[in-house]
Amino acid sequence: MRRPPAAPLSLALLLLLLGPAQVISQSCVWYGECGIASEDKRYNCAYEGPPIPLPKDGYDLVNELCPGLYFGNVSICCNVQQLQTLKNNLQLPLQFLSRCPSCFHNLISLFCELTCSPNQSEFLNVTQTEPYYDPVTSKNKTSITELQYYIGERFANAMYNACKDVEAPSSNVKALGLLCGKDAKDCNATNWIQYMFSKDNGQAPFNIIPIFSDIPIQKKIPMNNATKGCNESADDDTSPCSCQDCSLVCGPKPKPPPPPAPWLLFGLDAVYVIMWISYMGFLLVFFAVVFGVWCYRKRHFVSEYTPIDSNIAFSVNSRRDNGEASCGERFGAWFENGLRLTFTSWGAFCVRNPRPVVLFSLVFVVMCCSGLAYIKITTNPVDLWSSPSSQARKEKEYFDTHFGPFFRTEQLIIQAPNSKQEIYSPYPSGADETFGPPLTKEILHQVLDLQDAIENITASYDNETVMLKDICLAPLAPYNKNCTILSVLNYFQNSHSVLDHVAGDEFFVYADYHTHFLYCVRAPASLNDTSQLHDPCLGTFGGPVFPWLVLGGYDGDNYNNATALVITFPVNNYYNDTQKLMKALAWEKEFINFVRNYQNPNLTISFSAERSIEDEINRESDSDICTVVISYAVMFLYISIALGHIRSCRRFLVDSKISLGIAGILIVLSSVACSLGIFSYFGVPLTLIVIEVIPFLVLAVGVDNIFIIVQTFQRDERLQGETLDKQIGRILGNVAPSIFLSSFSETVAFFLGTLSTMPAVRTFSLFAGMAVFIDFLLQITCFVSLLGLDVKRQERNRLDILCCIKGDDDMSRVQHSESILFMFFRTVYSPYLLKDWMRPIVISLFVGILSFSLAVVHKIEIGLDQTLSMPDDSYVIDYFNHLSKYLHAGPPVYFVLEEGHNYSSLEGQNMVCGGMGCNNNSLVQQIFTSAEIDSYTRIGYAPSSWLDDYFDWIKPQSSCCRLYNTSGQFCNASVVDPSCVRCRSLTPEGKQRPQGEDFMKFLPMFLSDNPNPKCGKGGHAAYSSAVNLINNNSEVGATYFMTYHTVLKTSADFIDATKKARIIANNITETMGIKEKNYRVFPYSVFYVFYEQYLTIVDDTIFNLSVSLASIFSVTTVLLGFEVWAAVVVSITIAMIIANMFGVMWLWGISLNAVSLVNLVMSCGIAVEFCSHVTRAFTVSTKSSRVERAEEALSHMGSSVFSGITLTKFGGIVVLAFSKSQIFQIFYFRMYLAMVLLGASHGLIFLPVLLSYIGPPANKAKTQAAQERYKGTERERLLYF
Repeated sequence: MRRPPAAPLSLALLLLLLGPAQVISQSCVWYGECGIASEDKRYNCAYEGPPIPLPKDGYDLVNELCPGLYFGNVSICCNVQQLQTLKNNLQLPLQFLSRCPSCFHNLISLFCELTCSPNQSEFLNVTQTEPYYDPVTSKNKTSITELQYYIGERFANAMYNACKDVEAPSSNVKALGLLCGKDAKDCNATNWIQYMFSKDNGQAPFNIIPIFSDIPIQKKIPMNNATKGCNESADDDTSPCSCQDCSLVCGPKPKPPPPPAPWLLFGLDAVYVIMWISYMGFLLVFFAVVFGVWCYRKRHFVSEYTPIDSNIAFSVNSRRDNGEASCGERFGAWFENGLRLTFTSWGAFCVRNPRPVVLFSLVFVVMCCSGLAYIKITTNPVDLWSSPSSQARKEKEYFDTHFGPFFRTEQLIIQAPNSKQEIYSPYPSGADETFGPPLTKEILHQVLDLQDAIENITASYDNETVMLKDICLAPLAPYNKNCTILSVLNYFQNSHSVLDHVAGDEFFVYADYHTHFLYCVRAPASLNDTSQLHDPCLGTFGGPVFPWLVLGGYDGDNYNNATALVITFPVNNYYNDTQKLMKALAWEKEFINFVRNYQNPNLTISFSAERSIEDEINRESDSDICTVVISYAVMFLYISIALGHIRSCRRFLVDSKISLGIAGILIVLSSVACSLGIFSYFGVPLTLIVIEVIPFLVLAVGVDNIFIIVQTFQRDERLQGETLDKQIGRILGNVAPSIFLSSFSETVAFFLGTLSTMPAVRTFSLFAGMAVFIDFLLQITCFVSLLGLDVKRQERNRLDILCCIKGDDDMSRVQHSESILFMFFRTVYSPYLLKDWMRPIVISLFVGILSFSLAVVHKIEIGLDQTLSMPDDSYVIDYFNHLSKYLHAGPPVYFVLEEGHNYSSLEGQNMVCGGMGCNNNSLVQQIFTSAEIDSYTRIGYAPSSWLDDYFDWIKPQSSCCRLYNTSGQFCNASVVDPSCVRCRSLTPEGKQRPQGEDFMKFLPMFLSDNPNPKCGKGGHAAYSSAVNLINNNSEVGATYFMTYHTVLKTSADFIDATKKARIIANNITETMGIKEKNYRVFPYSVFYVFYEQYLTIVDDTIFNLSVSLASIFSVTTVLLGFEVWAAVVVSITIAMIIANMFGVMWLWGISLNAVSLVNLVMSCGIAVEFCSHVTRAFTVSTKSSRVERAEEALSHMGSSVFSGITLTKFGGIVVLAFSKSQIFQIFYFRMYLAMVLLGASHGLIFLPVLLSYIGPPANKAKTQAAQERYKGTERERLLYF
């Protein structure tokens, strides 16, 4: 329906006030088109006269474009051809700005008034013309080649304010960044309008000079039409712009929550203060009790050297053996006696039958080791660090299945160390611009040569030649097979000639590569720059190249200051196609070799391929084999020599136990091999952590047991009438319960560790538990038999190793002997440590260390610096360092909406989209809001939204969606064919969003449409993989909305980004109301599978260590004959060792991650070895006081533990310090050294002192049984068992 004529009263009053009263008649300055401006662009014909009625065949066009002029007889200053040209020129702005109808309404008003207003002469002033002869009418005409357009400042500012927030969803930038010729933040009302009216933008046929004023100038009245704010409806059929496109609708910008305030007391860290006060309180109470007991003892005239817990001073042992043993004590004694008799009988059997036992052991080992034929070693980082049942792993599987796996990345970071900055001075005017060293033309040509050479790299796989073009990501294939190369050189179409393109004359250069670069970094999706070059910026692969992805080392948004170039070659990844994946791997191998050997003194290149990390981890493992072998060799040599007790040089080869030591070591290694073989049978894959850590653990456990058995035998004297088998059986009966206690505790602790969700911890626990258990079995069978054979060899005076040769001296039996270390422990160390004045010092010192460790435990960093996983000499370390130094964009993140959502309904669309009419808490809007507070959410940009771009693409006003009226097939916007008609009519219904069948009918066309100058919204390049069509393209399945994280440099950054993205996705799921349905929104980025573990690693650490301690406590309680208090003391000591390990981690800069958690779990096992033997010796001692029992336990077990674990491990650990692997240096050398030193200090210093204070009372039933058993024998003084 035509609108009645309208003459705003306010405008009339303004004119009356501003000048003398006069009647201004309607008048034109042009009508029709004349000469050719350039290619398909034409000038308008000069015409001074009244508006001319528009032919009726142009009514639909003027109603579509300029409905404000559609009234009366439609007398305007343009013809149908000019209206058609206007429509064509508005296509690009329409596609990007029509998502905000108010913005586009104002823009249309600007151009309609310019092109067709019947009052043109009021605000247009022709400044340049040229004659034109019209061959059709054979008339001379005048072409307008330049004019002035007087525009009201109020109008210009209002139009800009309505459009400044409009998003371009496919490009993650503001739409004005693509339409202003500048970065969106540098765009304003003035330079935007100037750019649109400049012929240099590639669209305007001639220059239109805007003059901004709100008052008349030189008799010209500026065009100052009424405008619509973005928070207003443009008409009755539309709504205000969305929050994403209009900040006025959103309200104030969201603010991130303030960081949590530090917990302080007295201005200091509260934990520090609490632990300091607790420690001071402990010292006060502890020394008060010690002093009180000392005073009480003095009052009773007791010698000051009498132990403070002796029977005189409130000893728990005051009930002497005269009293009756309790029921619990009798049961404990019965259990202890049962273990002793069992192992005694078994030891005697093994010594009497060495050949069957050894043969059976060998058969068992061979059977288990045969499983090694099925061994699988996992080097895939995803399998190493992420559980198949974890959330991130499931989400990765979902993403890979529905959208294809995330592409493989080959990346170069290039610097130009020998180049200097350049100053570019634009002509004829403009501020000087500084160009960084790598942005000189000479360097760019060299980099382009390198880029071309990489494109031409050839690899061979399965007799096929593989090049980059065969495996690269080509989003527009098969129409455009160019590879995606994210490089600054794609601004120049990867062409030397375009890079050299210059516009100028013999005197001046008006535009060159500097000009083009400065334009492209602000409008990367442009197909025509604003300079005289008119070269495209869009990459040859059909997509924009964002400057923050290809430039590094610049400040702010001054991309021209870049000090590094980043070139990325995305390569297709393959989910279930091994053949294609192997081709990609083959090409990557050649790529690595090529770049490593590339020589150019002007370029410094750091690089990485997708396979680089895995390759370097494998190389690291190979290079560390030598280090590990030397480490074990040192331990083997020590064990072989230290086991023997040489009484004289003449008997060195007789008394040495080199062969027994080697046999013991082989048993340890066999137990490891058996564990690997057994689980390989069942298809459990190995990890590098298992191979590197478990031999160390089992060697610690196994060697300790070997030393205890052998040294106990060496100190023992055969009883009268006792045979060798009975002697060894008796010794095994005494020590095997202790060995069984430690081994079984460790086994149970490790097997329970398999409850962990972390693959590295679970796999380690599984293999370690089995290895420790098999080692125990082999030691009480095979090793006992071999010990018997070795003793027989020694008694027969035969040489060690060369057992066929007999020595000079002949001895009928092996005499018992006490080593120097044992004598030192018994006569010097134990008495000195347990003196009354020393014990309080020890307790105070160790509790102080514990307090310090607890105070700093919350300061330990979480994560694993990726550079630590590489060898010292790896080329990837340089890449990682430059990555954090130069990169300005984080990894892409995809918010995936799972299959099940109904996109065809208006309600379903509003839940997701971000344009006009969409919910303020829609999926796209919430991600956009998150990007507004990027420092908190780690979301760097607004998301690309296929749904919003689809709505813009399908609008009937746009030329994007067209069909052949004959076949109904899709007709691309670049096709010139009269049979191509709009997909949807220009009726009010047609302008609404498509729903139901309409939605699905045109969506496949959108996803197959390539962007072109007439339609930049084609979805093929941007969204072909983002939408999963199902059921023969009749429904939309899973889809994603992509954005980027902010720059992430440290593990803490990656962990926080993972956590925040999940919070955002969960909130979207909640607000969409789909939580109860069978689908949800989840975030996916390629690094989530590696960093998810750190979201729960604190809980995992607490769980694993708690389970280990609980299992150790339970097993210790049972195997000590239900000595609950002894088990508590052991558990307390082990807990202190673990707590102190955390303190060492903080001091030595060791972060908490899967590797360090494995070591902490292993620390529990090593700690059991240091604590359990001494504790059991204490519980079975028959001495009268705790101090005497502690001294006896430390004397007899301390030397074996010290020589068996501490000295053995110390030599091997020192070698690890020389490893090239940073992981070995930090997580193995440092943690193993701390493990051994803390274990030894607690087990051999703190534990005996603690037992002397609060150890369990002697079990009277055990004491009576021992006295009865050894009454009248020389063994009465050796009751330590």
